[in-house]
Amino acid sequence: MLTFGVIIHGMANVELTSYQWHKILTFLRSRCDLYVGREDHCRCFVAGVLWIARSGAPWCYLPAEYGNWHNVYKRHAGWRDRGIWAALHHHLADDPDTEYLTIDSAIVRAHPDAAGAPKKGAAKIQDAQALGRSRGGFSTKVQITVAGLGSPLRFILMGGRENDITQAEALLSGYAGAYVIADQGYDAQWLRDYIAELGMTAVIPGRSHRKVVVYDPD
Repeated sequence: MLTFGVIIHGMANVELTSYQWHKILTFLRSRCDLYVGREDHCRCFVAGVLWIARSGAPWCYLPAEYGNWHNVYKRHAGWRDRGIWAALHHHLADDPDTEYLTIDSAIVRAHPDAAGAPKKGAAKIQDAQALGRSRGGFSTKVQITVAGLGSPLRFILMGGRENDITQAEALLSGYAGAYVIADQGYDAQWLRDYIAELGMTAVIPGRSHRKVVVYDPD
């Protein structure tokens, strides 16, 4: 199985191997709604996007070898808005090891400029961009399903104020395996029942107020 997460995590740098690029290019050329252009230019563009994803740097710091940063950003944004990146991720995650599934979330603090949206319709804009106010400030919460070998399978973005467990069913829907691993934030009887319906065992520590052991690994 190959995913963007594996590509980014597994490289000492952001240069794509021939195998990785072949998988990506095959998908891109299968899209009749996408103009790939020259293969070497497209490969350089994708590598530039991966460099940004790996480094977390502002777009203006993109090394010149990947092209003009603003042009790379505009092309990236166009693919994002058309769902190309999401479709590519699903295409590459073609053979997941789902014996063990892990679900979790992480908070990403928004840039201070994100709070400067017009007041009229601000709530709708924030929801569309998965932004919300929590105790940690203005932020986005990234919910993720991870396969047994550490490969990301599914992402859900929501405002930072939302509770982790609200997206648990969506993170697990359609998967089959042996175990679902999560932290105490996912301790709810309805979720345990749902996991059992999927034919899997919930490995979730009970909250401190629980008086009955809910999972005993022995």
